[in-house]
Amino acid sequence: MIASQHNAWLHSIATVLVVGLGFYLRLSSAEWCFLVLAMMSVWTSEALNTAFEFLTDVASPEFHPLAEKAKDIAAGAVLIAAIGSVIVGILVFGPHLLAAINR
Repeated sequence: MIASQHNAWLHSIATVLVVGLGFYLRLSSAEWCFLVLAMMSVWTSEALNTAFEFLTDVASPEFHPLAEKAKDIAAGAVLIAAIGSVIVGILVFGPHLLAAINR
């Protein structure tokens, strides 16, 4: 998936940054659980989207408007997971970063 999907590279970079910042800020176990669930949702939706796109290409090699809609909906699921993960990241990292700024 990482070899064939540009967005998977972006998810990889985001994952490395989140994990690095989490270790730097010494997050609690609960905070790690939230972040892991958020990252897992993005990676799972990206993997399912990639598989869905490949299967759609096999089932409908020629352009078909329903195949395009199906791909768009699957990509939208990844976007929903990514937005949710950003919100989780803000809720987890926000207080830590604000405390660091206010020192």
